[in-house]
Amino acid sequence: MSTLKPASWSYAEDFVPEPEAMEQARARGLAFGAATPVGTGAGATLRLLAAAIGARHVIEIGTGAGTSGLWVLAGMPDDGVLTTIDISPEHQRAAREAYAGAGYPTQRTRVITGRATEVLPRMTDGAYDMVVIDADKPSYPAYVEHGIRLLRKGGVLALDNMLWHDKVADPAARDAETTTLRDLGKSLRDNEDLVPSLLPVSDGLFVAVKR
Repeated sequence: MSTLKPASWSYAEDFVPEPEAMEQARARGLAFGAATPVGTGAGATLRLLAAAIGARHVIEIGTGAGTSGLWVLAGMPDDGVLTTIDISPEHQRAAREAYAGAGYPTQRTRVITGRATEVLPRMTDGAYDMVVIDADKPSYPAYVEHGIRLLRKGGVLALDNMLWHDKVADPAARDAETTTLRDLGKSLRDNEDLVPSLLPVSDGLFVAVKR
């Protein structure tokens, strides 16, 4: 089994340059501290996935400062709409600024402030092409349950941080967040309704297609 050397991983991670709009959103997210932006490699992959399936209807759980949303929007067609949910009004103000700064008209995004576990049950089953999850880790299983329900057949589920700072692969790491992500990854891997893969980009991006 081959192993990815650090130099090769770094080269691949930064292979697609991060556009200026994403760089600015990343800086704002890092300033918040609690809104760690998606890595460049994961962001480029999200853009690729959105483009590959022509995603016109996307739900993002965890807006942050808008970095991941910008990557997804960049892969969507011009009539696509990103619905993004976050509990923090401050984060969402920053994200709106990021979307506007990148030239996206307001009708391209629907920004919802609230707890995702309260918002998602009101969303329509099978109405979305892509669901992106990058929020509080303890709630990932609940978000995933809703996400699979909301996806159409052939839709894409994407979860960031699924290697969780290299701890998921370490059997000795048994803290609550790591255990939650490790167990969730295994359950999704074995879910017969999904075609899954765990990509070693950024902090680990789990992706799956709904059968």
